[in-house]
Amino acid sequence: MTIFTDDVIAGVTGHMNGDHPEDNLLIARAFGSPAAHSSRMVGVTGEAGVWLVADADGEHELEVAWPGGAISERPEIRREVVALYKTACERLGVPAREEHAPASAPQGGGHPHGGHPHGGHPHGGHPHGGPRHAGEIEETGEKPFSVTLREGSWSDHSDSEGATFMEDIMRGIGSRQDYIDLVAQHYFMYEALEEAAMQLAADPATAAFHPAGIVRMPALEADLAALIGADWRERIAPVPATADYAARIREIAAEGWIAGIVAHHYTRYLGDLSGGQMIAKRVARQHGLSAEGIAFYDFAGLGAPTDFKNAYRAALDAFGATLDESERQRMLDEVRTAYGFNTAVFVDLGKAKAAKAAAA
Repeated sequence: MTIFTDDVIAGVTGHMNGDHPEDNLLIARAFGSPAAHSSRMVGVTGEAGVWLVADADGEHELEVAWPGGAISERPEIRREVVALYKTACERLGVPAREEHAPASAPQGGGHPHGGHPHGGHPHGGHPHGGPRHAGEIEETGEKPFSVTLREGSWSDHSDSEGATFMEDIMRGIGSRQDYIDLVAQHYFMYEALEEAAMQLAADPATAAFHPAGIVRMPALEADLAALIGADWRERIAPVPATADYAARIREIAAEGWIAGIVAHHYTRYLGDLSGGQMIAKRVARQHGLSAEGIAFYDFAGLGAPTDFKNAYRAALDAFGATLDESERQRMLDEVRTAYGFNTAVFVDLGKAKAAKAAAA
């Protein structure tokens, strides 16, 4: 079975659940659960998509094979999800949206099929956008900045050779210590990021990015205390990539480069807000963790996730409008840098795990 990394799985599910909940329901009703009243995408394999469906019999998983057969590349996921959606529409007699209509149909203002795939984001899978599709153009004819960031960084939402650490966690074969090591790295990342984010919170022009409910450090501290014990601070350390990641964030903060802070804020918070929900459920079930062991992924203080993501995207669009083209490109480059750090952290965690196993 082909297994996609957590980055890709979280990207697909985060995007589908945040931006296309109605598509999930159509697919569930057309492919095995005609009486479904809710459906969330919870997994992606090389052979199928997986949905958690609720109907009169309760909740159950529904695995739907990809129409085109087994896949192994990230861009193929969108193709197959779109194919499932179109087939579901045909079976249920529901008109497909214009952008997914047959090639002979008018395309209107829908996004191009080569632009925004239905998946693939390091940890949040297009949670950074709202209901609109990537590639949508505002009435003014100018592409929203949030869409520019999403499309412009797509090629960086990639799997890194050897980055299997998160795959193991998502497949349910990672150990409890693997999860603890991941939480520890989050602590060092967010320690730097939340220090930097104070600059956003202090300015009315950027305060919308960093409301009180988004703060993660108290939750991370509670998780580490529950997972490790009262002496957790003495027992954790950053892997080299995490140390570099935190150093880069602090460098930007010291420079006072607000767009750079927003770039890192965007890639981390919204990703963990969306894709992290699947991580929390899987590790809690596998390792019998309580709420404190997965508190990091509890964003209840933000209210409805979709509403917050829509507001965040609107804030990104407004912020982007204040930047000149050079600064917009510089911010996009920093978003891509953040994605690179994220993958490097997974690789380093894998290396550290292998080294411990060899030493034992």
